Amino acid sequence: MIEVLIKRLDPGVPLPTYAKGGDAGADLVTRVDLTLEPGQRALAPTGISIALPDGYAAFVHPRSGLAIKHGVSVVNAPGTIDAGYRGEIQVILINQDPNESISFKRGDRIAQLIIQKVERADFVEVSELPGSGRGTGGFGSTGRA
Repeated sequence: MIEVLIKRLDPGVPLPTYAKGGDAGADLVTRVDLTLEPGQRALAPTGISIALPDGYAAFVHPRSGLAIKHGVSVVNAPGTIDAGYRGEIQVILINQDPNESISFKRGDRIAQLIIQKVERADFVEVSELPGSGRGTGGFGSTGRA
């Protein structure tokens, strides 16, 4: 377990919490009321900022229940929060339902935050890449399951 420093920017909003033991994602809530019409997207502030240790990043993922029940997702899923970022975490939500709007009230769970260790790469330019079993096969190259 790593320690993540967190600043509550809005005292009335709960800190991220894990719903169950073993959960990878901690729930994020919105600090404002908002309504998304079909096809609409909006920036939902969470009322918190964090300081991650170097070598870590946080990723904002959609909530599966919102996705299946209401067609709500995170536009840039997963949203990336770098270790050096100190601003408010905000979530870009989208309503993908073609017919129904959805409303969120302050304090509603809107996304989940996953903290992961990340590596930095040393990009080394070469004239040829080593071979592999897949080679240059791209989209759909492994066939249908």
